[in-house]
Amino acid sequence: MNKPIAAVYAGLSQDVPVLSVRGLSVAYDGRETVHDVSFDIGRGEVVALVGESGSGKSTTAQAIIGLLPENGRLTAGRIVLNGEDISVWKGRRLDTIRGTVVSLVPQDPGSSLNPLRTIGSQLTEIWRLHGHRDTAAIRQEAVELLGHVGLSHPELRFGQYPHELSGGMKQRVLIAIALALKPALIIADEPTSALDVTVQKRILDLIDKLRVENGTSVLLVTHDLAVAGDRADRIVVLKGGAIQEADVSSRVLGYPASAYTRQLLADIPSRTHFAPRPAIPRAAAPIIEVRNLVQDFDAAGGPFRAVDDVSFSVLEGTTHALVGESGSGKTTTARAVAGLSKPTRGQVFVNGRDITALRGEPLRQFRREVQLVYQNPFASLDPRQTVGEIIAEPLRNFGRPDRAERHARVLAALEQVQLAPELAERRPAALSGGQRQRVAIARALILSPRLLVLDEAVSALDVTVQAQILRLLDGLQRDLKLTYLFVSHDLSVVRGIADTVTVMQSGKAVETGEVQDVFEHGRAEYTRALIRSIPGGRYLER
Repeated sequence: MNKPIAAVYAGLSQDVPVLSVRGLSVAYDGRETVHDVSFDIGRGEVVALVGESGSGKSTTAQAIIGLLPENGRLTAGRIVLNGEDISVWKGRRLDTIRGTVVSLVPQDPGSSLNPLRTIGSQLTEIWRLHGHRDTAAIRQEAVELLGHVGLSHPELRFGQYPHELSGGMKQRVLIAIALALKPALIIADEPTSALDVTVQKRILDLIDKLRVENGTSVLLVTHDLAVAGDRADRIVVLKGGAIQEADVSSRVLGYPASAYTRQLLADIPSRTHFAPRPAIPRAAAPIIEVRNLVQDFDAAGGPFRAVDDVSFSVLEGTTHALVGESGSGKTTTARAVAGLSKPTRGQVFVNGRDITALRGEPLRQFRREVQLVYQNPFASLDPRQTVGEIIAEPLRNFGRPDRAERHARVLAALEQVQLAPELAERRPAALSGGQRQRVAIARALILSPRLLVLDEAVSALDVTVQAQILRLLDGLQRDLKLTYLFVSHDLSVVRGIADTVTVMQSGKAVETGEVQDVFEHGRAEYTRALIRSIPGGRYLER
């Protein structure tokens, strides 16, 4: 049923690129956002477009596949795909090559599949759209493809709905849809940014395996230069819609020509430099003690144990990290420490008090001492409030100082997180992701807590912004003598910011110790797997 891969390239010279982009410029509402971009992708080659949000990398990818928003248009340049200039193609003519010649693996597996349709119906649709009518043959090939992309029990997955699959499984389905008709080119637009690091490695390994098997070329769109270095033959670095440099990966990473690329390299989590962390004071008292914590939940299939007999302690003024994949129990544990949930069994001591015994007003007052910073700065701030109102809200909830005092403390909090005072009058929509996360940190600091719980507080940010926030947190800890409980799935981030770590898997603590010891002498196989999943091993020294 599928067009043989040899036919895809019929009549195409070995030297002719699968994709040739020349002088590409794109404008939104008349404002040019991509300027004079040119690059080639050879047969079976991986080329990475790298840059921060707003760099133009996703716009470039959308232009290539003809999926620009209604207010976007090509203003200049040529896009030659498989020997044909498609830059002037429209609508139905582009539909004829989507899936057959070029396919897209989108960023967010959670929102890219229709929740009301089975996996099988969404996968088989790609064949039907291109004229295949043999239902039995389509089903057989779809089931085989689900198995080929590494999904267990492919017959079962064929009949399931997206909500029954994990994020990594859903991303495999999207890859299956992209590969179904053996296209010449796959555009992978941040295909793993929403996934845990171990799942990310498995998905990128899968794309690479299938690329080798099928001879497919890949355009990898990513903000992570370490990922690009591991996976791409060549790297094109974009900033402000323009190319900063383009070369083979070893040269870009080993001998970067532009200051922007050098900054991206410096901001890779495993390369981010902090001031040396002081030695952990052995005589210091623990500010957190978690003892034999158990948390059960009622689920559709019966009781579910999210946290299973977890114990650890955190010394005052230090950072303790909880590390693990989604579903490992790390966020549930952190919520118990913050007093936001009552555990099924076990005790949580903060500043010597068993907070699991607190109720009513004592529990409310305890929350002055412990504040949370959440993962997504785009969802954690009320869009209807100004920045000043957001930061001042805890003050209104506790003690209600007068308007003048609240304003003065808001300005002081903005200064602490290195934001300009005039931002107090703006709303979150006018701020970048990094600015929003600084606002969230300022809100957490306004009550002068001793302990911050940071739940994936940098995972939704580009690597450069992530590095800026990590440096800010490091400085605030030193200046304000704060203690952090840092929840993360990324050991490369943890290595720079944390003193001690608990590695969690399926609700259990599989390893606890000082960060350096765990990294160098990790005993649990799961810990070693997390360390192996850190990107950047191909050309970057860790």
